[in-house]
Amino acid sequence: MSQAFFVTGTDTEVGKTFITCALMQGLRSVNKTVIGYKPIAAGAELSHHGLLNEDALLLQRNGSIDLPYEAINPIVFAPPIAPHIAAQQAGQAISMEMVNIGFQQLKHQESDFLLVEGAGGWRLPLGNGQYLSDWVASEQLPVILVVGMKLGCLNHAILTAESIIASGLKIAGWVANSSASEQAYLTENIDYLRQHIYAPYMGHVPFMPQANALEAAQCLDVTSMLEGE
Repeated sequence: MSQAFFVTGTDTEVGKTFITCALMQGLRSVNKTVIGYKPIAAGAELSHHGLLNEDALLLQRNGSIDLPYEAINPIVFAPPIAPHIAAQQAGQAISMEMVNIGFQQLKHQESDFLLVEGAGGWRLPLGNGQYLSDWVASEQLPVILVVGMKLGCLNHAILTAESIIASGLKIAGWVANSSASEQAYLTENIDYLRQHIYAPYMGHVPFMPQANALEAAQCLDVTSMLEGE
């Protein structure tokens, strides 16, 4: 049975998928097998295979096992908007049962690790008063927090970390990601977060004009992920 982690971010567009793929490559570099799961995605292109989300495709490509797209991303909507709004527009409800069924199927694959990537930030609303973080808490998944290093990141990171801990969950590690040009006082901001996020610091990925998960993996320390094996 795979060891599972949930990857969340301080906001949308902070590089969750890029860092998830980098972590996957980091695990593969130490001879571990890994698969990715993006249960809910909004923003997809219609193809002859149906709706395909770019982030989910990246997780599929970076995994150790060849899996069908539907296994990686069972719930997908075309418009790049909040998933619960996209679901309303489509006349659908987001099924937590579907999220869990897909998770359990992947967890029983012959893989050492399963990385579940969220959508948006930590408290992603799903409609009907539900949040994706509720499901993460119900599964007691250790969380990896991706901090987008930009103006406002200290507030976002501390609030997100506090919310994760308040949910009764462990932060298995956090990553500083420069998804845009380097932030002023980057070192000072990272130092502050290292003192105030009580979890292993996994490294800083600098801004890369051409995102390269293999290159980014070299900036990360996946040791904290291996401790529970």
